[in-house]
Amino acid sequence: MYKYMRRALLIGINDYPSSPLEGCIDDVNMLQKALIRNGDDTSNFAVKTLINPTSIDEIREPLSLLFRDDSDMALFYFSGHGCNTPLGASMVFPGKDGEYEVFYLSELMRTVNESKAKNKIIILDSCYAGFLGRESLEDSTSIISPGVSILTACREDETALEAGGHGLFTELLCSGLNGGAADFNGNITIGSLYAYIDRSLGPWSQRPIFKTNITEFKAIKRVIPKVPLSTIRELVNLFSSYDEIHRLNPSYEFTNNPEYSHSV
Repeated sequence: MYKYMRRALLIGINDYPSSPLEGCIDDVNMLQKALIRNGDDTSNFAVKTLINPTSIDEIREPLSLLFRDDSDMALFYFSGHGCNTPLGASMVFPGKDGEYEVFYLSELMRTVNESKAKNKIIILDSCYAGFLGRESLEDSTSIISPGVSILTACREDETALEAGGHGLFTELLCSGLNGGAADFNGNITIGSLYAYIDRSLGPWSQRPIFKTNITEFKAIKRVIPKVPLSTIRELVNLFSSYDEIHRLNPSYEFTNNPEYSHSV
């Protein structure tokens, strides 16, 4: 039986009793579609989704299973409310009888840091998510074990925005995974996703946070390069030196073809 070595757990919550959200479930569905296969349609992540869990008890076992062994890559994603408390920032769950429950980011971080997975990625689209990696409000340093990368929608003192039925951050995240953050080989890493989102948000919006403790970036997803590798390999034949200029002329235009119709 084929053993998946890349797993992802995606959690989205819209149904909060007094302050419901609109785009979190759509965020999870959109991200699942972006992660499950590479650009050439080969399998990528084995994805498990949790939609509108009502308490933190519902996520403990899936979270433990996600990080239980030495898988190649384990990815955790949460879209929902976040809050700041005297004990630190947390993910918010509806709870029972209208009583909200909180899952502290420090507890999430301890689970991730103890995991034997080779690459551990945490992505949070929630308010105050930039707190992740700190042990307490008084601690100004991040505690991140080797192999861990964190990408959050905003700083620890900012709120995450929704736009067009999706979280603004997740909209850009999926755009990056669908090719916007790919390098010339078609590889998409957590670093290139951060760079893509950071450029797209601009200086006046919420600011994404990226923290990592890795020695090299591993591809989260691969897409078909916009420029074929065979074309890139031809560059050494087209240019005799690194500073040679290859000048363009009208013959390169697609209209410079006898089969092209110039009639109006």
